[in-house]
Amino acid sequence: MSKHGQQQPQKQSIGKSFRRFVKTPKGHVLGALILLTLVGSLYPQGHLGIRHAIAAGATAVMFDAIVAWALKRKVAFSTGGLITGLIVADVLSGLTPTYIIMLTTIVALASKHILKRGRKPIFNPAAVGLLVSIGVFSTAESWWAGMPIMPLWTLGLMLAVGVFVAVRVKKYLQVLTFLGTYFALILVMALFHLGLPSATPADALRTPFLNSALFLGFFMLTDPPTTPGTTNQQISFAAVSAAVAVALFATVGGLTYLLIGLLAGNGLTALMARSRKPVQNVRPMERKTASGAQ
Repeated sequence: MSKHGQQQPQKQSIGKSFRRFVKTPKGHVLGALILLTLVGSLYPQGHLGIRHAIAAGATAVMFDAIVAWALKRKVAFSTGGLITGLIVADVLSGLTPTYIIMLTTIVALASKHILKRGRKPIFNPAAVGLLVSIGVFSTAESWWAGMPIMPLWTLGLMLAVGVFVAVRVKKYLQVLTFLGTYFALILVMALFHLGLPSATPADALRTPFLNSALFLGFFMLTDPPTTPGTTNQQISFAAVSAAVAVALFATVGGLTYLLIGLLAGNGLTALMARSRKPVQNVRPMERKTASGAQ
């Protein structure tokens, strides 16, 4: 076979694999984040955001490849790592040093490989990395891909893209529960005059707090590996995440309440999975016992 004949099937295979990936949940999320990153980069100093997104994405892909090589697994392009890296870059301020962006991405992905249940991570990797980065490096969050300082139409774009992602990954009830619980509790805070002077209910409805809640709800809360699969568990997970976040906002303030709320929901998901009885392992034993008795 000629060299040209060998290359043609390979090109067709790559194109087919790409088209197949675009239709997957990861493909939808990755495409949405790339779009929001590009649009968000139009803000002042947006070139820093793009530089951080490239650095975080490259770091994520390389780190996951190194881990796969060290564990003697097949080394492949890590789309999940790329998604985590983009979220890290999209949340941290554009003024954050690039090396901090890269370190935050490494911490996020390390948590994915260390803190896991079976082959699935327990906690949202990006949330872990961001929380550690804020605590250790005192990094600032701007959630710039949530369009906090962009024209109003960009917020509409984020909402449209977020709804598309939530529907395609089948987490729309989860997102509705989270946002509904979150804003309902903020309303309760307003009615009963609760909250800190520095973190009032009105603040939660202003930028960047509103944008960060929407971005987290649509693009972090919907992470399939760290969220429940059944409807009832999704509702419980989302409600707990929102309640913990609002409680922290009302009592402590700061900028980490959404991340901690999400991680609390992840912890609940892990507990629910652990408490489930392995019914599939019990029934064969019951059949064996019954057959032996006969």
